[in-house]
Amino acid sequence: MAEKRVMLTEEGYKKLQEKLDYLKSVRRIEVSERLKAAIALGDLSENSEYDDAKNEQAFLEGEILDLEAKIRNSDIIKSDAASDTVQMGSTVVIRDVEAGEEDTYTIVGTAEADPTEFKISNESPVGAAIIGTKVGDIVDVHAPAGIIKYEVREIKA
Repeated sequence: MAEKRVMLTEEGYKKLQEKLDYLKSVRRIEVSERLKAAIALGDLSENSEYDDAKNEQAFLEGEILDLEAKIRNSDIIKSDAASDTVQMGSTVVIRDVEAGEEDTYTIVGTAEADPTEFKISNESPVGAAIIGTKVGDIVDVHAPAGIIKYEVREIKA
């Protein structure tokens, strides 16, 4: 079965690569040292330090494998600066028509989405609704609270 393609901006790709490098070059060594120290304590059958270190090592290796797969299966998003429509990589100012509140979001792939940094996935309700729209368009977003109308106010590459 083919692995799913991962959509990333250039910035997101670099962040994943940096995290992978850190995990391989720094965290692996730290966990290895912790494991050696736990083994030095003696009887492994009743050694909780050893069990904790082994669990941490397994988690770390799983995270490394996950990052490697994302990087291997990534497609870099190239945003078209001249485009007048919302696309992957666009930064968009939208306004809640009813509440009048404005928010600015960057549309990214799911692997890179982080609402705390105002990066939303193209598969999220808002992201999916505004992909392909133009300034002035009004879209309906189906949210748990009901349908919310957003107006696309500005598109930046």
